[in-house]
Amino acid sequence: MPLSSHEVELFEHSRARLEAIAYRLLGSASDAEDAVQETFLRWQAADRTVVRTPGAWLTKVLTNLCLHQLTSARARRERYVGTWLPEPLLPGDPMLGPVDTVEQRESVSMAVLVLLERLSANERVVYVLRAAFGYSHAEIAVFLDLTESNCQQLYRRAKQHISTGRVRAEVDATSTRKVVEEFLAAATSGEVGRLVELLTADATSVGDGGGKVPARTTPVAGALAVARFLRGLFVPTNVKRDRIGGRPAVFAGVVNGGPAVLVVLDDRVVAVMSLHLTGEGVAAIHTQVNPDKLARATHRWSAVEPGEPLIEAW
Repeated sequence: MPLSSHEVELFEHSRARLEAIAYRLLGSASDAEDAVQETFLRWQAADRTVVRTPGAWLTKVLTNLCLHQLTSARARRERYVGTWLPEPLLPGDPMLGPVDTVEQRESVSMAVLVLLERLSANERVVYVLRAAFGYSHAEIAVFLDLTESNCQQLYRRAKQHISTGRVRAEVDATSTRKVVEEFLAAATSGEVGRLVELLTADATSVGDGGGKVPARTTPVAGALAVARFLRGLFVPTNVKRDRIGGRPAVFAGVVNGGPAVLVVLDDRVVAVMSLHLTGEGVAAIHTQVNPDKLARATHRWSAVEPGEPLIEAW
């Protein structure tokens, strides 16, 4: 049965929420878009006369599509070249979804999206729907065909896995720029000690090139090791410039709600370095250089007010 204009409107009213849920679950904007499109096709094919609550019906379909995708994604990521990291999103991207509460902002942070990879598929769905979108355990139980008590247990386990004992430091736009300026000044100074002072003792650095751009395939752990790695990373060389096709500008920015270093060449985002800032210092650095995962950030870049670059031609 063809969709009526009202039924199309019902779906479009839910699209932003569905995309935001799918992005948090899958860590990929393109995969999230595919899941939402498949949800639309299921809506189109369904007997909509028996659907009493379209929003809940669409959420149930989407979450089950994402559950299936998460299972297959784990197998794909075992074959992934190097470390898999989520796709970074710039401010104003609708896929960031609601960011009104601390829980909502945390759930879309790069650090938490990385930790979500360690959860089972059901734990991940329950955590995202409960913490980021405020669904009750009773509602989630219906979506997943589980008992309410089972959902409560899954949520408790998910929170235990995600809790690192450190709360992300929330900073405003002005403070974010200062954080990135200080970090970049230390990284480009050539002095390891300046970087160590900014990092937590157990800081980690992880990069994702997807086999398409050179990136370290294993994490770097410990403040001194990370500082030494960054010192080498931030020394510009002709080899590095050749790899990206020129001398990019370096900006301070916000990615997934946290401070970040953005490397931009000819209006194309070629690298995003997300800083997980805590009260003790920078606890994790997640660097995305896989061009497939920077296309959306590049598209969004034209709508962002980046301010003056910290480095005009690196």
